[in-house]
Amino acid sequence: MTSPIPTTEWIWNDGVFVPWDEARVHVMTHALHYGSSIFEGIRFYETPEGPAVMRLTDHVKRFYTSCRIYKMAPAHTPESLIEASFELIRRNGLSEGYLRPLAFRGVGALGLNPAPSPVQTLLICWPWGQYLGAEALERGVDAGVSSWFRPAPNTHPSLAKAGGNYINSQLIKMEALANGFDEAIALGVGGTVSEGSGQNIFLVVEGELLTPALDGTMLAGITRDCVMRLARDMGIPVRECIIPREMLHQAEEVFFAGTASEVTPVRSVDRVPVGEGVAGPITRRIQRAYLDTARGVAPDRYGWLERVPRAEPVAV
Repeated sequence: MTSPIPTTEWIWNDGVFVPWDEARVHVMTHALHYGSSIFEGIRFYETPEGPAVMRLTDHVKRFYTSCRIYKMAPAHTPESLIEASFELIRRNGLSEGYLRPLAFRGVGALGLNPAPSPVQTLLICWPWGQYLGAEALERGVDAGVSSWFRPAPNTHPSLAKAGGNYINSQLIKMEALANGFDEAIALGVGGTVSEGSGQNIFLVVEGELLTPALDGTMLAGITRDCVMRLARDMGIPVRECIIPREMLHQAEEVFFAGTASEVTPVRSVDRVPVGEGVAGPITRRIQRAYLDTARGVAPDRYGWLERVPRAEPVAV
Protein backbone atom coordinates (compact mmCIF):
# COMPACT_ATOMS: atom_id res chain seq x y z
CA MET A 1 0.00 0.00 0.00
CA THR A 2 1.30 3.47 -0.88
CA SER A 3 2.13 5.59 2.15
CA PRO A 4 -0.06 8.72 2.47
CA ILE A 5 2.95 10.53 3.91
CA PRO A 6 5.51 11.79 1.36
CA THR A 7 8.68 9.98 2.27
CA THR A 8 12.11 11.53 2.55
CA GLU A 9 15.52 9.92 2.54
CA TRP A 10 16.73 10.24 6.12
CA ILE A 11 15.44 10.00 9.70
CA TRP A 12 17.52 10.97 12.74
CA ASN A 13 17.42 8.13 15.26
CA ASP A 14 19.13 8.90 18.59
CA GLY A 15 22.09 10.59 16.97
CA VAL A 16 22.35 8.40 13.86
CA PHE A 17 20.92 9.20 10.43
CA VAL A 18 19.17 6.12 9.05
CA PRO A 19 17.29 5.60 5.77
CA TRP A 20 13.54 6.23 5.99
CA ASP A 21 12.61 2.59 5.35
CA GLU A 22 15.03 1.32 8.00
CA ALA A 23 13.58 3.27 10.92
CA ARG A 24 11.94 0.58 13.06
CA VAL A 25 10.51 0.05 16.54
CA HIS A 26 9.88 -3.25 18.32
CA VAL A 27 6.31 -4.49 18.84
CA MET A 28 6.95 -4.46 22.61
CA THR A 29 7.71 -0.76 22.59
CA HIS A 30 5.97 0.72 25.64
CA ALA A 31 4.54 3.66 23.66
CA LEU A 32 2.68 1.33 21.29
CA HIS A 33 0.80 -0.19 24.22
CA TYR A 34 0.29 2.82 26.51
CA GLY A 35 0.76 6.00 24.45
CA SER A 36 3.90 7.05 26.34
CA SER A 37 5.29 9.43 23.73
CA ILE A 38 5.98 13.14 23.39
CA PHE A 39 6.06 14.97 20.08
CA GLU A 40 6.16 18.37 18.42
CA GLY A 41 4.94 19.63 15.07
CA ILE A 42 7.15 22.33 13.54
CA ARG A 43 6.92 23.96 10.12
CA PHE A 44 9.82 25.24 8.10
CA TYR A 45 9.29 27.55 5.17
CA GLU A 46 11.06 28.53 1.99
CA THR A 47 12.26 32.12 2.34
CA PRO A 48 14.33 34.40 0.10
CA GLU A 49 17.34 33.47 2.27
CA GLY A 50 16.75 29.72 2.22
CA PRO A 51 14.68 27.42 4.45
CA ALA A 52 13.84 28.74 7.91
CA VAL A 53 12.16 26.99 10.83
CA MET A 54 9.31 28.80 12.58
CA ARG A 55 10.07 29.16 16.30
CA LEU A 56 12.23 26.06 16.46
CA THR A 57 13.76 26.91 19.85
CA ASP A 58 10.32 27.51 21.39
CA HIS A 59 9.02 24.20 20.04
CA VAL A 60 12.06 22.34 21.37
CA LYS A 61 11.62 24.03 24.75
CA ARG A 62 8.00 22.84 24.89
CA PHE A 63 9.12 19.36 23.81
CA TYR A 64 11.48 19.09 26.78
CA THR A 65 8.88 20.58 29.13
CA SER A 66 6.38 17.93 28.02
CA CYS A 67 9.02 15.24 28.59
CA ARG A 68 9.67 16.60 32.09
CA ILE A 69 5.94 16.53 32.93
CA TYR A 70 5.83 12.85 31.96
CA LYS A 71 9.15 12.12 33.73
CA MET A 72 10.96 11.28 30.50
CA ALA A 73 14.60 12.26 30.05
CA PRO A 74 15.88 12.25 26.44
CA ALA A 75 19.57 11.46 26.12
CA HIS A 76 20.16 14.54 23.97
CA THR A 77 20.35 18.22 24.89
CA PRO A 78 17.96 20.76 23.38
CA GLU A 79 20.92 22.34 21.58
CA SER A 80 21.90 19.04 19.96
CA LEU A 81 18.30 18.45 18.88
CA ILE A 82 18.21 21.85 17.21
CA GLU A 83 21.45 21.15 15.33
CA ALA A 84 20.19 17.72 14.32
CA SER A 85 16.98 19.32 13.02
CA PHE A 86 18.96 21.64 10.74
CA GLU A 87 21.12 18.77 9.50
CA LEU A 88 18.09 16.56 8.82
CA ILE A 89 16.45 19.27 6.72
CA ARG A 90 19.70 19.75 4.78
CA ARG A 91 20.23 16.03 4.21
CA ASN A 92 16.71 15.59 2.91
CA GLY A 93 17.10 18.55 0.57
CA LEU A 94 13.84 20.19 1.60
CA SER A 95 13.18 23.90 1.29
CA GLU A 96 9.78 23.66 3.01
CA GLY A 97 8.03 21.06 5.11
CA TYR A 98 7.16 19.69 8.52
CA LEU A 99 9.54 18.62 11.27
CA ARG A 100 8.57 16.14 13.99
CA PRO A 101 10.65 15.49 17.11
CA LEU A 102 9.41 12.36 18.87
CA ALA A 103 10.43 10.89 22.21
CA PHE A 104 8.93 7.63 23.39
CA ARG A 105 9.33 4.84 25.92
CA GLY A 106 10.95 1.84 24.23
CA VAL A 107 11.29 -1.81 25.25
CA GLY A 108 11.89 -2.48 28.92
CA ALA A 109 8.63 -2.95 30.77
CA LEU A 110 5.07 -3.82 29.91
CA GLY A 111 3.06 -2.25 32.67
CA LEU A 112 1.93 1.08 33.96
CA ASN A 113 5.25 1.89 35.56
CA PRO A 114 7.19 3.08 32.49
CA ALA A 115 10.48 3.76 34.30
CA PRO A 116 12.29 0.57 33.11
CA SER A 117 11.58 1.49 29.48
CA PRO A 118 14.35 3.63 27.97
CA VAL A 119 13.49 6.90 26.24
CA GLN A 120 14.25 6.93 22.52
CA THR A 121 14.30 10.08 20.42
CA LEU A 122 13.65 10.53 16.71
CA LEU A 123 13.50 13.43 14.26
CA ILE A 124 11.48 13.10 11.05
CA CYS A 125 10.78 15.67 8.36
CA TRP A 126 8.70 15.55 5.21
CA PRO A 127 6.86 17.86 2.77
CA TRP A 128 3.37 18.75 4.02
CA GLY A 129 0.90 21.16 2.44
CA GLN A 130 -2.20 22.70 3.98
CA TYR A 131 -3.41 20.46 6.80
CA LEU A 132 -7.11 21.16 6.25
CA GLY A 133 -6.97 21.06 2.46
CA ALA A 134 -5.47 23.00 -0.40
CA GLU A 135 -8.13 25.73 -0.37
CA ALA A 136 -8.67 25.98 3.39
CA LEU A 137 -6.55 29.08 3.96
CA GLU A 138 -8.46 30.98 1.28
CA ARG A 139 -12.02 29.64 1.46
CA GLY A 140 -12.17 28.60 5.09
CA VAL A 141 -13.57 25.41 6.59
CA ASP A 142 -16.87 24.15 7.98
CA ALA A 143 -16.70 23.13 11.64
CA GLY A 144 -19.04 21.30 13.97
CA VAL A 145 -19.16 21.28 17.75
CA SER A 146 -18.11 17.82 18.93
CA SER A 147 -20.07 15.58 21.26
CA TRP A 148 -16.72 14.57 22.79
CA PHE A 149 -15.43 16.88 25.53
CA ARG A 150 -11.80 17.75 26.10
CA PRO A 151 -10.37 16.16 29.27
CA ALA A 152 -11.04 17.79 32.60
CA PRO A 153 -8.18 19.55 34.40
CA ASN A 154 -6.11 17.16 36.50
CA THR A 155 -7.24 14.24 34.34
CA HIS A 156 -4.06 14.27 32.33
CA PRO A 157 -1.72 17.22 31.63
CA SER A 158 -3.15 18.97 28.57
CA LEU A 159 -0.22 21.40 28.47
CA ALA A 160 2.04 18.47 27.58
CA LYS A 161 2.05 17.49 23.91
CA ALA A 162 1.84 13.76 24.57
CA GLY A 163 0.80 11.09 22.09
CA GLY A 164 -1.71 9.51 24.47
CA ASN A 165 -3.52 12.83 24.85
CA TYR A 166 -4.44 12.72 21.17
CA ILE A 167 -6.73 9.68 21.41
CA ASN A 168 -9.38 12.19 22.44
CA SER A 169 -8.49 14.37 19.45
CA GLN A 170 -8.84 11.41 17.08
CA LEU A 171 -12.39 10.75 18.27
CA ILE A 172 -13.22 14.45 17.85
CA LYS A 173 -11.76 14.57 14.33
CA MET A 174 -13.34 11.32 13.11
CA GLU A 175 -16.77 12.40 14.35
CA ALA A 176 -16.46 15.74 12.54
CA LEU A 177 -15.58 14.06 9.24
CA ALA A 178 -18.37 11.49 9.64
CA ASN A 179 -20.83 14.37 10.14
CA GLY A 180 -19.68 16.14 6.98
CA PHE A 181 -17.50 18.81 8.59
CA ASP A 182 -13.88 19.65 7.84
CA GLU A 183 -12.93 20.15 11.47
CA ALA A 184 -14.36 20.07 14.98
CA ILE A 185 -14.68 22.49 17.86
CA ALA A 186 -14.36 20.79 21.24
CA LEU A 187 -15.84 21.97 24.50
CA GLY A 188 -14.35 21.61 27.94
CA VAL A 189 -16.13 19.66 30.65
CA GLY A 190 -17.88 22.85 31.74
CA GLY A 191 -19.50 23.18 28.32
CA THR A 192 -17.47 26.19 27.20
CA VAL A 193 -15.28 26.41 24.10
CA SER A 194 -11.85 24.78 24.44
CA GLU A 195 -10.08 24.20 21.08
CA GLY A 196 -10.21 22.30 17.79
CA SER A 197 -9.12 18.69 17.40
CA GLY A 198 -5.52 19.82 16.99
CA GLN A 199 -5.48 23.60 16.97
CA ASN A 200 -6.47 26.59 19.08
CA ILE A 201 -9.47 28.75 18.24
CA PHE A 202 -10.12 32.50 18.05
CA LEU A 203 -13.32 34.52 17.74
CA VAL A 204 -13.83 38.13 16.71
CA VAL A 205 -16.72 39.71 18.63
CA GLU A 206 -17.41 43.43 18.16
CA GLY A 207 -13.88 44.00 16.91
CA GLU A 208 -12.23 42.25 19.87
CA LEU A 209 -10.17 39.07 19.42
CA LEU A 210 -11.16 36.41 21.96
CA THR A 211 -9.56 33.06 22.69
CA PRO A 212 -10.25 30.56 25.49
CA ALA A 213 -8.12 31.07 28.59
CA LEU A 214 -5.74 28.25 29.48
CA ASP A 215 -7.88 26.15 31.80
CA GLY A 216 -6.28 22.71 31.82
CA THR A 217 -8.30 21.41 28.84
CA MET A 218 -6.11 22.61 25.97
CA LEU A 219 -2.58 23.01 24.66
CA ALA A 220 -0.85 26.37 24.92
CA GLY A 221 -0.19 26.68 21.19
CA ILE A 222 2.88 28.41 19.87
CA THR A 223 0.88 29.69 16.88
CA ARG A 224 -1.72 30.89 19.40
CA ASP A 225 0.99 33.01 20.97
CA CYS A 226 2.04 34.31 17.53
CA VAL A 227 -1.53 35.35 16.74
CA MET A 228 -1.98 37.22 20.01
CA ARG A 229 1.32 39.08 19.63
CA LEU A 230 0.61 40.02 16.02
CA ALA A 231 -2.92 41.18 16.84
CA ARG A 232 -1.83 43.35 19.75
CA ASP A 233 0.84 44.99 17.62
CA MET A 234 -1.85 45.74 15.01
CA GLY A 235 -3.91 47.52 17.67
CA ILE A 236 -6.53 44.74 17.82
CA PRO A 237 -7.79 44.19 21.38
CA VAL A 238 -7.06 40.63 22.57
CA ARG A 239 -8.68 38.88 25.50
CA GLU A 240 -8.27 35.39 26.96
CA CYS A 241 -11.58 34.47 28.57
CA ILE A 242 -14.33 31.91 29.09
CA ILE A 243 -16.23 31.54 25.81
CA PRO A 244 -19.77 30.12 26.00
CA ARG A 245 -20.69 27.78 23.15
CA GLU A 246 -23.40 30.11 21.85
CA MET A 247 -20.82 32.84 21.30
CA LEU A 248 -19.67 30.86 18.26
CA HIS A 249 -22.90 32.05 16.61
CA GLN A 250 -22.49 35.61 17.90
CA ALA A 251 -18.98 36.02 16.49
CA GLU A 252 -18.35 38.00 13.32
CA GLU A 253 -15.27 35.88 12.61
CA VAL A 254 -13.85 32.56 13.80
CA PHE A 255 -10.53 30.99 12.91
CA PHE A 256 -8.24 28.14 13.91
CA ALA A 257 -4.54 28.63 14.67
CA GLY A 258 -1.91 25.92 14.83
CA THR A 259 1.40 24.89 13.32
CA ALA A 260 -0.24 22.50 10.86
CA SER A 261 -3.40 24.58 10.30
CA GLU A 262 -1.54 27.93 10.32
CA VAL A 263 -4.35 30.55 10.39
CA THR A 264 -7.45 28.93 8.87
CA PRO A 265 -10.80 30.77 8.68
CA VAL A 266 -13.96 29.01 9.85
CA ARG A 267 -16.83 29.84 7.50
CA SER A 268 -19.57 27.97 9.36
CA VAL A 269 -20.23 26.35 12.74
CA ASP A 270 -22.84 23.59 12.90
CA ARG A 271 -23.92 24.65 9.38
CA VAL A 272 -24.64 28.20 10.53
CA PRO A 273 -22.54 30.74 8.58
CA VAL A 274 -20.00 32.74 10.57
CA GLY A 275 -20.56 36.40 9.64
CA GLU A 276 -20.86 36.53 5.86
CA GLY A 277 -19.63 32.96 5.52
CA VAL A 278 -16.18 34.03 4.32
CA ALA A 279 -12.92 34.99 6.02
CA GLY A 280 -13.34 38.31 7.77
CA PRO A 281 -10.98 41.30 7.69
CA ILE A 282 -9.28 40.67 11.04
CA THR A 283 -8.69 37.01 10.18
CA ARG A 284 -7.21 38.05 6.85
CA ARG A 285 -4.89 40.64 8.43
CA ILE A 286 -3.57 38.19 11.00
CA GLN A 287 -3.24 35.37 8.47
CA ARG A 288 -1.28 37.58 6.07
CA ALA A 289 1.02 38.89 8.81
CA TYR A 290 1.69 35.38 10.11
CA LEU A 291 2.41 33.79 6.73
CA ASP A 292 4.42 36.76 5.45
CA THR A 293 6.61 36.54 8.55
CA ALA A 294 6.97 32.75 8.25
CA ARG A 295 7.92 33.00 4.57
CA GLY A 296 10.40 35.83 5.08
CA VAL A 297 8.30 38.24 3.00
CA ALA A 298 7.78 40.60 5.94
CA PRO A 299 10.50 41.62 8.40
CA ASP A 300 10.90 39.14 11.25
CA ARG A 301 10.33 41.61 14.08
CA TYR A 302 10.03 38.87 16.69
CA GLY A 303 13.02 36.67 15.89
CA TRP A 304 10.72 33.75 15.10
CA LEU A 305 12.57 32.45 12.04
CA GLU A 306 15.60 30.22 12.63
CA ARG A 307 17.35 29.81 9.30
CA VAL A 308 18.82 26.47 8.36
CA PRO A 309 22.60 27.09 8.14
CA ARG A 310 24.22 26.22 4.86
CA ALA A 311 26.36 23.11 4.90
CA GLU A 312 30.03 23.75 5.50
CA PRO A 313 32.16 23.05 2.41
CA VAL A 314 34.13 19.82 2.62
CA ALA A 315 37.88 20.36 2.60
CA VAL A 316 39.75 18.48 -0.15
